[in-house]
Order: sequence, then structure tokens, then C-alpha cells
Amino acid sequence: MSYSKWIGGGLGWAFGGPIGGLVGFALGALMDGIRGDREAPTGQGSARRVQGHRPGTTTQGDLALSLVVLTAALMKVDGRASRAELDLARAFFRKHFGEPQSRQLLLVLREVLKQDIDLHGVCDQVRRHMHHAARLQLLHYLIGLAHADGSVSRAEVDLVRRIAGLLNVSDKDLGSLSAMFGRTDLDHAYRILEVDPAASDEEVKKAYRRMAMKHHPDKVGSMGEEVQRAAAERFKKVQDAWERIRSTRGLP
Repeated sequence: MSYSKWIGGGLGWAFGGPIGGLVGFALGALMDGIRGDREAPTGQGSARRVQGHRPGTTTQGDLALSLVVLTAALMKVDGRASRAELDLARAFFRKHFGEPQSRQLLLVLREVLKQDIDLHGVCDQVRRHMHHAARLQLLHYLIGLAHADGSVSRAEVDLVRRIAGLLNVSDKDLGSLSAMFGRTDLDHAYRILEVDPAASDEEVKKAYRRMAMKHHPDKVGSMGEEVQRAAAERFKKVQDAWERIRSTRGLP
């Protein structure tokens, strides 16, 4: 077994602060398990071993571990995490990060679920180190996971809204991301573009250009192909919303 990309590529700021405290034991155990392929120190030594990115740089690993911790918080909001929820989480991780990574992320998730999560501290760490486009992607993942079972509870909606606030993501941005998982009607198209249905044609065009720039996959291009593909899904939703509105209004 070799290093997975999200460990072997190096982890940055996620190994410190509340996130590092929550996932450190599980990652130490994972890295102990690959000693047969290459010598790897354990425990806190492992954390020191994989650091080395520039301060402020968010890696795919930082994003993945932040998602795992927030996923655990989402699963705990309705009480004890069920087997079905764990299966959904694994399928979600597999879709977005690949099979080897999904198995390892699930092991980390199981460990985090046993612990108390300082949501304010975790979100503060993410907000301080992760740029806005990456935070939007993190929330997009989280909203998608909340929808994975076909229904979203009131408690899940409230928690996602709380997380968005702690991450300094605006209500408009949260509404736009949430609308991407809703119906494909005209109302949702306007919500995705964060523009009022009564807006002028020029205002709608400006809104589309602004949202296309905000959600362009290049914004997270340094975080790996998997993250960039997920960002491309958001970008496609923005394009589809614009095409629906453009067609309805008869715009060129």
C-alpha cells in the first residue's frame, strides 16, 4: 500500500489547530500501516513528516480533512451516525476523491465521530487559511452530502447555515450553492445567479459574468484534478442557469 495522494502530496495547515487534533490519531494509524513500503514515523512525528507547504497554501488534503470533520459534525447533528449515513459518506468520498482515498477518509471519519467537535474552532481555522473559492467548494461538498440521502432535515439546514456564517460565506452565496441541488426551474436559476427575477437584462448579464468568474474551476486549479472537476460541476450549474434565463428572456 502506498501513500494516498492526499497524504503523499503533503498536508499543510490542517495538521495544526482543532482539525489536526481531531484527525491526528487516525492519520497516525494510517501512516503506521504503510511502513512496509517506506519508513514513516508515527504520531506527532507523522504530522511533522508531511508538513512543508507554504503558509496559507491550501492543499487537496487540507480540503479533504476539513470536509471529513464537517461531515462528522453534520452526521452528529441528528444524533448517532447510522450505518446508512456512513455508506453514503463513503460513496460521496469515492465519487469525489477516488476509491483509495474514500477508504482512508472513511477511517478518519469514524475516528472523528467518536470525538467532540469544536465547530467554531474548526471553522475559524478553515476561514483563516482557506481562500474564498475553496470555502465555496467545501460548502458545495457539504450541501451535496446533506442531499445524498434524498432529503435534508431542518437540523442539517440550520447547521450548514451556521457553518457558512462561521466561514464568512454570505447568505447569497449559500443560497446559490443550495439552489444548485434543487429543481431546475426558473426561480432556482435566478437564485444560482444571485439576481432578482425583476432585474434588467443588463443586470442579469452582469450577474452571470460575476458568478462565472466566482465559480470558475481555475480558482481551485492548484488543489488537484478531483477538486477542479467538482468545481467544474458548480460552473456548469451557473452556465445552465444562465442559458435557462437567457432563453426565457430571448437574449442573444
